[in-house]
Amino acid sequence: MPDETAAHSFAWPPAPITTERLVLRAPEARDRAGFVELLASPEVHTYLGGPRTRDELERALPEVPERWPGSFVVELDGSMIGQILLRKAPAHHRPAAAGKTDLGYLFLPRAWGHGYAAEACAAALDWLAGVLPDEPVVLATQTANHRSMRLAAKLGFTEAERFRAWDADQWLGLRPPVTGAV
Repeated sequence: MPDETAAHSFAWPPAPITTERLVLRAPEARDRAGFVELLASPEVHTYLGGPRTRDELERALPEVPERWPGSFVVELDGSMIGQILLRKAPAHHRPAAAGKTDLGYLFLPRAWGHGYAAEACAAALDWLAGVLPDEPVVLATQTANHRSMRLAAKLGFTEAERFRAWDADQWLGLRPPVTGAV
């Protein structure tokens, strides 16, 4: 994704992306409760440093959460079940990630085990390849997060490096751009 100061070469938000079972779309005010649930979930944040409190989230979250290019709500049957994030890897991130788009995802525990994350991430990556075909993508996860490691492999990420951060072993995967140039 272009950084926030760069001119975007694509329209945002895009038309909703539909898959066989899901809709990926820009966040809306009706998603606020879903964001609170997602960000306050101890299960969701097991490998992410822990959840935030509901009280803190209720005070801090804007009426329309996370409304910026690259933030998709994942909807199933009209309800938010997760979020996909496509954003430039922060400058403090690993050197192998510098200048690349970082894929992040969070799904509510009730959505786990149904293939929704794979379906939604694949759709988001396909969208990205359509608007920025030369864009490589990275994904970082704790090696202990076996579900995330399996998803990364399924999505075509290969190991770029392993490192230690936040008192845990981390894995950084790379998915080259569709053109094959890195």
